[in-house]
Amino acid sequence: MGYRARIDAMRGELRAMNKAIPEAMQGFGALSRAVHDGGALDLRTKEMVALGMAVVQRCEPCILFHVEALMKAGASREELGEVLAMAIQMSGGPGMMYAGHALACWDELAAG
Repeated sequence: MGYRARIDAMRGELRAMNKAIPEAMQGFGALSRAVHDGGALDLRTKEMVALGMAVVQRCEPCILFHVEALMKAGASREELGEVLAMAIQMSGGPGMMYAGHALACWDELAAG
């Protein structure tokens, strides 16, 4: 399954969660909006932080969503590489394996 299909499948699972636990999901959505909107950092920088954390935490669905968001925020592949390098530096070999997923996802989404 390609990365686009994985992202779409995860969105389907999240829609099911919205139906099953709407209050919790609405609360998480409100937190996400509060963190993303405004503040001293721009959205691209915030997505770089989120992607680095997702790699370090080894959360593949998070990695895929934040790669997509980082692309939409106007980041370059070079900036992605720097984020991944920092994540690898902070998490070692396991982070390197998950950083590979992030780079492959970027390349697939960039190819259309």
